[in-house]
Amino acid sequence: MSLPVQITFALAPHIAKGLAQGVYAVCGGIILDTVKNNNIIGFLRGTTPTPTSSPNNVLNLIISGANLLTSGANIAVSAKGFSNVNQRLDNGFSDVNQQLSNIENQIQAIGKPLQISPELLQITTAASVLNLGVSVMGFAVISQRLNEIENQLKQAGELLSKINRKIDLSFYANFHAGIELALNAFTMTRIENRRSSALQAINRFLEAEHIYKDYTVNELSQKSPIIDKYILTLSLAYIAEARCHLELEEHETALRRFQEGGKFIRLLLQKYIELMLTSNPAAYLHPQFKGQIDLHKLTQIYQWIDPNFNENTVFEIQRENMFKLTQSHDEWLSSLPSAIVDRSEIQWGIFGGNPTPFTGRFEKEAYKRLPQVFEVMQSMIETNRRFEAYQTEIQAISQLGISFHDWLKLSPSTEIKPDGAELMYIIPFKPLELQPSI
Repeated sequence: MSLPVQITFALAPHIAKGLAQGVYAVCGGIILDTVKNNNIIGFLRGTTPTPTSSPNNVLNLIISGANLLTSGANIAVSAKGFSNVNQRLDNGFSDVNQQLSNIENQIQAIGKPLQISPELLQITTAASVLNLGVSVMGFAVISQRLNEIENQLKQAGELLSKINRKIDLSFYANFHAGIELALNAFTMTRIENRRSSALQAINRFLEAEHIYKDYTVNELSQKSPIIDKYILTLSLAYIAEARCHLELEEHETALRRFQEGGKFIRLLLQKYIELMLTSNPAAYLHPQFKGQIDLHKLTQIYQWIDPNFNENTVFEIQRENMFKLTQSHDEWLSSLPSAIVDRSEIQWGIFGGNPTPFTGRFEKEAYKRLPQVFEVMQSMIETNRRFEAYQTEIQAISQLGISFHDWLKLSPSTEIKPDGAELMYIIPFKPLELQPSI
């Protein structure tokens, strides 16, 4: 049976050209035609779906900062931004650097035949916990991500204990049990046994969704440093449930659950982003962050909240904020949430007591963390875009008339995978007139 898609390791020249000219754009693993109603031109899929035990795996989470903020090294990055990413990664992550280097070479290889500058291709994504493509977010990958988040929460517990807060990790065991049920279910040969076990797993995931909704709302009210961990956990719970429905070829149910979860997660994430932008977002444009954070990057954060924003509107918003930051600097410092820095983390000085903004020590620590906080916001937004892209991918599978199991097996039939290839492209013969969920 011939499939209505082309699968390749090499990005077609006309798509590369469209990306360079800004006609096409990559968003969460989907290639969109920004001129023609955001029609779907293609999908990006990572080619390394199976997690390994190596802590240097490119898809592992990376812990950055004293506040244990979540980040991740994932595909793909722009050639222009590659050196900056490398500088920020821990020197010990040699495997990560090597795989990112491979991606850079691929992007350069795309540009050379067309004499297109790699910087113009705009294949740029921030770090993300989720893989490119719902097909490579299997239960083993979900389990690995869950382990990483759980380990970070255990470490964050040391910080929260200083302010008399405790984290209940007992429900992670229930989530893990659901994953084990799902893994066992889809190795069974008898259909009735497979379905029965899958439904048991789905019930565990539904329970996890309810629990982590409540946990996230509570942590948002506390402005705590673990909000992002619970948002990520909730996202994984919805993905695990939807994956079960997909394995059972229940595309409509999987899509409906993704859409219901996506609305709630986006609402939570928007509250989180607004919190992390602080009472005065102009702080992220402080001169000391030159070369790390600029107006363009800040605008991208605002555009996720409202696509109608551009650099001019963001600048106009921050114009007055810049003067307010100078005039009411101590007031801004005092308003910073624990999600960024808590006074209990700062060691007491010679004057005793928890430091106030006037001691300078709290201020120094706050500014030290802002670039890390900004990276976390970028990471969370990219993760959300990929989560929402999964919904569009499921719609495409149904419209193309391909079963999920055939979608999983898609691979170039004649091409040999180039050394270091980290991406595969699935290109429909005709653009899909779908309304992307992003």
